[in-house]
Amino acid sequence: MYDYLITGCGFAGSVLAERLAGQGKKVLIVDKRDHIGGNAYDYYNEDGILIHQYGPHIFHTNSEEVFRYLSKFTDWRPYEHRVLGSVDGQLVPIPINLTTINKLYGKNLTSDEVVDFLASKAEARKPVLTSEDVVINAVGKELYEKFFRGYTRKQWDLDPSELDASVTARVPTRTNSDDRYFTDTFQAMPKNGYTEMFRKMLSHPNIHIMLNTNFRNIVDLIPHRKLIYTGPIDGYFDFQFGKLPYRSIDFRFETLDQDQYQDTGTVNYPTSNLYTRITEFKHLTGQVHHKTAIVYEYPTGEGDPYYPIPRKENQEIYNRYKKLAEETPDVYFTGRLGTYKYYNMDQVVAQSLALFRKITKESEHELQIQSV
Repeated sequence: MYDYLITGCGFAGSVLAERLAGQGKKVLIVDKRDHIGGNAYDYYNEDGILIHQYGPHIFHTNSEEVFRYLSKFTDWRPYEHRVLGSVDGQLVPIPINLTTINKLYGKNLTSDEVVDFLASKAEARKPVLTSEDVVINAVGKELYEKFFRGYTRKQWDLDPSELDASVTARVPTRTNSDDRYFTDTFQAMPKNGYTEMFRKMLSHPNIHIMLNTNFRNIVDLIPHRKLIYTGPIDGYFDFQFGKLPYRSIDFRFETLDQDQYQDTGTVNYPTSNLYTRITEFKHLTGQVHHKTAIVYEYPTGEGDPYYPIPRKENQEIYNRYKKLAEETPDVYFTGRLGTYKYYNMDQVVAQSLALFRKITKESEHELQIQSV
């Protein structure tokens, strides 16, 4: 008899498994894939280069709690991610910053002057409801066309005018020369990779792992008291309200017989090519190797569910599943797929730590009732 059956060995499931096992709970964690780590899984390819199988995963957080928690399972390599965009035949920093504007327009503006420049380009949009509104309201139509529209259409197969404002609101516009992609307090990569971090996280003797396993095949066979489900919530309920749409990525890897391919970890292609970006892993990992490995990302509507599509009608479908979930006893839904929300890695960890606290309180309450 397991206390908890957990589906999915990514961040959501693994953090909960580790926390619950530390409380003396017996945990079985299953995954349909043949490895732990979920989408953060990394491994050494046949040339000995550490790559991320499901695209670049760059860790960053403002949460000291999350960073301290993960630090129990890994040392860190400081790393600040930088992204260039291929725009008008030039490579310029993304997010848009002072350098981007000066390079694109052949100017030599100061920070104060670029504020006025962007204000002169901006077109007021009220109310701000869509991703298009967010960008045009901030930087105007010209920069919207250069940086956002084409990239968004490739990524989502939708025009920014059809997407929730949250999509482009994630990408700021800066008036200084800060060319870091993220500005979080903690920015680092697991020193020996994500998979090694997950191995340590799941090493507790109270945790049993079953890979290559569909939980539906074992859920009625293996006794357990409660279920923590990190898969697609619509799949759990047999798609009774319809299928929640996702975008996926077709990753195409190349190993090149050269030391370095590009100047930064990632280069975006907002308007040219069918792929959205190219990432070179050695920038991220700091690995020294005479060859290098890159990955092209081609967005697609088929494949593993990576990105919940943020549109009002999709949220309404999810809300119906959420109501069912709340009425389902002894089952917890969590993670990006379980709650149909785009989370960064640190946000998933924070969500799992919060769910652990909730479960702990509920268990204490159950014990109090039993003792009365």
